[in-house]
Amino acid sequence: MDLIEVLVLLLSFIILLGIGLPIAFAIGLAATLTILINVPFTAGVTTIAQRMATGLDSFTLLAIPFFILSGQLMNRGGIATRLINFAKALIGSLPGGMAFVNIIASMLFGSISGSAVAAASSIGGVMGPRMEKEGYDKAYSASVNITSSTTGLIIPPSNILIVYSLASGGVSIAALFIAGYLPGLLIGALLMLVAGVIAKRKGYPAGERVQLKQVALTFIDAVPSLLLLVIVIGGIVGGLFTATEASAIAVLYTLLLAFFYREVSVRNLPSICLETIHTTAIVLMLVATSIALSWVMAFEDIPQSISQGLLALSDNPILILLIINIILLCVGIFMDMTPAVLIFTPIFLPVVTALGVDPVHFGILMVLNLCIGLCTPPVGSVLFVGCSVAKLKIQDVVKPMLPFFFAMLVGLMLVTYIPSITLFLPSLFGF
Repeated sequence: MDLIEVLVLLLSFIILLGIGLPIAFAIGLAATLTILINVPFTAGVTTIAQRMATGLDSFTLLAIPFFILSGQLMNRGGIATRLINFAKALIGSLPGGMAFVNIIASMLFGSISGSAVAAASSIGGVMGPRMEKEGYDKAYSASVNITSSTTGLIIPPSNILIVYSLASGGVSIAALFIAGYLPGLLIGALLMLVAGVIAKRKGYPAGERVQLKQVALTFIDAVPSLLLLVIVIGGIVGGLFTATEASAIAVLYTLLLAFFYREVSVRNLPSICLETIHTTAIVLMLVATSIALSWVMAFEDIPQSISQGLLALSDNPILILLIINIILLCVGIFMDMTPAVLIFTPIFLPVVTALGVDPVHFGILMVLNLCIGLCTPPVGSVLFVGCSVAKLKIQDVVKPMLPFFFAMLVGLMLVTYIPSITLFLPSLFGF
C-alpha cells in the first residue's frame, strides 16, 4: 500500500462530497482517480467500468428491486394503518402507550417492507398527528418514530443484509435473516423502555382500555399483512425457495393483498413501478461504484494493510470490536449504508474472523452500527424523512433523540459482546 494512493482516495472522496456531488458519483470518481495513479487512463477507466458491470451481474442482487417493489406496494396498500390499529389495541392502554404503538408498528412495518425510510414515512405520517392530538410533544413523537424505524433493517427481510452477503463472499442470507430477529427485538425493547420512562416522567396519557374482542378483530385485520413474514422467512428457512425467489413471491403476495384491501388499483401500478425503478437505480448505482472502489482498494492492498495494523495493535477481540464499532459509528454519520457495507466488509471481516468472530454475527453487528448512522446528520436519511413528516427542523429533535441514541448504543454493546443474541436462532435452525 502506497501512502499516495490512500491520500488520493480519501481526499478526492471528501472533496467531491464536500462540493455536493452525489455519493455514488463521489465513490466512482474517487476509485477512478486512485487507479489512474498506476494505470494508464484508458485501461483504468475501462477497468472501473468493467468492475461496476460485473459487480451487478449477480442473481442475489435481483432480490433488491423485488423487495423495493414489495415495500412500495405495502406503502400504498393500507398496511401501515392496520398494523397501527393492531398495536394500539394490544398495548395502547398503557401509560404513554402511543409511543409503544409507534415503536411496535414501526418494527412490524419496517420488517415487512424492509425499508426504514418507508417505515418512518408511513408510520410517522399516521402516528404523528394521533400522538400530538393526545397531548404528546411533537419532537418526542418524531424521535420515537425515527429511531424505531431503523429496526426494520435488522429484522428480516432486509435488503442491506443481502448486500452484506454479497460483500462478504457468500454468507448465508437465510442465516443472516434469522439472526436479525433477536437483535432487532432487543433494540425495540430498549427503545420502549426509554419511551416508557420518559412518558411516566412527563405524565403522558394512557389510552382507553380495549376489550379482548377488539384486540382479536384488529389482529385478524392485520394477519394477512403479518403472513408475509411467515411466507418469506418460512420459505427460505424451509428450503422452499431462495431469498431472490422469496422477494418475487413477496411482490406477488403484496400485490394481491393491496388489491384485496382495495387501496391500490391497476391505475396506480405505473407510478408505483416508476418509484421502484427510481429507488432501485439509486441503490444499484451505489452498489456498482462501491464494488469498483472495493476492488481498487484490494488492488492497492489497503484492506490487508488495515487488517495487519489492527491485528498488530491487539489480538484482544473485545478491544478490536470496540475499535471497529467506533469506526463504523463514525462512518455511518457520513456515509449511506449500502456503500459502507460494501467498502468496509472486505476490510474488517478478515480481521474479526481471524479473532474467531462469526461472519453472521459480524454482519448483524455492522448493520446495527450503520442503523444508528441513519438517525444522525448530515447524511441520516431516516432523520430527514422523520423530520419532514413531522414538519420539524433537525435541531428540534436532536435533544429528544439522545436517550433513544443511548438505548441503541446499549443494544449495540450487548449484541457485540453477547454473540448468542445473534447466533442462537441460526444455530437452532441448523445454520
